[in-house]
Amino acid sequence: MTRYRLKDVIDKAKLEEILKKFSEATGLAAIIADKSGVNITEPSKFTNHCNLVRSTEKGRKYCYNSDAKLGRLSLKKGGPATSLCHCEIVDLAAPLVVEGHCLGYILCGQVFLKPPDEEKIERAKKRAIDFGLDPNLYVKTFLEIETVPKKHIYTTGEMLHIISNYIIELGVNSLYQKRLLEETKRRSEYENAIKTLELKALQSQVNPHFLFNTLNTAARLAYFENAEKTAEIIYSLANLLRYSLKNLDQLVPLKEEISCIGYYLYIQQFRYKDHIRAEIEFPKKLEKYLIPVLSLQPLVENAIVHGLEKKKEGGQVKVVGYEKDSCVFIDIIDDGVGIQEEVLNNINNINKQKIALEGHTTGLGIHNVDLRIKKYFGENYGLKIESKVGIGTKVTLKIPRMVNRGIQL
Repeated sequence: MTRYRLKDVIDKAKLEEILKKFSEATGLAAIIADKSGVNITEPSKFTNHCNLVRSTEKGRKYCYNSDAKLGRLSLKKGGPATSLCHCEIVDLAAPLVVEGHCLGYILCGQVFLKPPDEEKIERAKKRAIDFGLDPNLYVKTFLEIETVPKKHIYTTGEMLHIISNYIIELGVNSLYQKRLLEETKRRSEYENAIKTLELKALQSQVNPHFLFNTLNTAARLAYFENAEKTAEIIYSLANLLRYSLKNLDQLVPLKEEISCIGYYLYIQQFRYKDHIRAEIEFPKKLEKYLIPVLSLQPLVENAIVHGLEKKKEGGQVKVVGYEKDSCVFIDIIDDGVGIQEEVLNNINNINKQKIALEGHTTGLGIHNVDLRIKKYFGENYGLKIESKVGIGTKVTLKIPRMVNRGIQL
């Protein structure tokens, strides 16, 4: 593997969102640092004391050195490690490892395992003078630091370590995918799309051991907190990930696709709350017909990300299935911001324009969904997109009534 730097593969916004939620749930400060201890993400829920220390050049330098030292200890252990920083505060670190290479560390903590005694407070006063800070203010913020059980920071740190490594693995895969697309750009459009999807399927395989570790850790936390909603999110995520591991070169009953988008919409509605509403109208008699796996979820995701997410007051996405002229039609309708006419013309003219709107979860764009449907069923099938700026978008998917491969009703 090419030696990437952490900032080359990290999805900074996504990790900062995770750090924020982690800090809200646990009360622990958190940050991502490179191998030298320098921050890559913005600090999450840092204590007043640590912010005060890092406001000085000398204190900041000592913090970086402490973080790097603890990070190296965690790398040596092969997992989370705890230690006292230069200010005698408990921190925890876990290495961020991709294909055997450490790119940096995730750190959390800024807590005490027991309240500081008089000797520790006296040493704190001396540090304040060394940093050029007011000793009274320094000690005040020092005593504000929370005291927690060691098991608490270790368990939560382990969970965040697993999730962060997974996100970085996805970041590396996205770089591989980008290079692959550049290399195959001049090849046949159909061939290029199919080969890209096959390689992406291989790249995006989730190690079941990793998946079970992550879900088990999350489940333990949910059980500990009596968090029923959290458990439901975990189950939906597990089902969605399990479905995404299916071979892309297969047809599945529409019933499975509808279940997949049901899991996806549950997660998104939990995330966006009242900002996004979803509705599925799908007759049971259509559930037996076959469709390429992971065809509907990218379209629903596109409606949310590109249509509703950008709309200040939110809106609705609706999935409707029906029969017409011996074919099955599925409409994905949103009342979002709509698509500019020039962009819409390019998308509907995909036989001449190589445009793919990438989804955030599966990586399967609208263009690739259309290509896969045409590959299995022929040129008379695929996608049609209608949109008006300020009103919304409707994507219509057309497939034959097929219950067995090669047998059309």
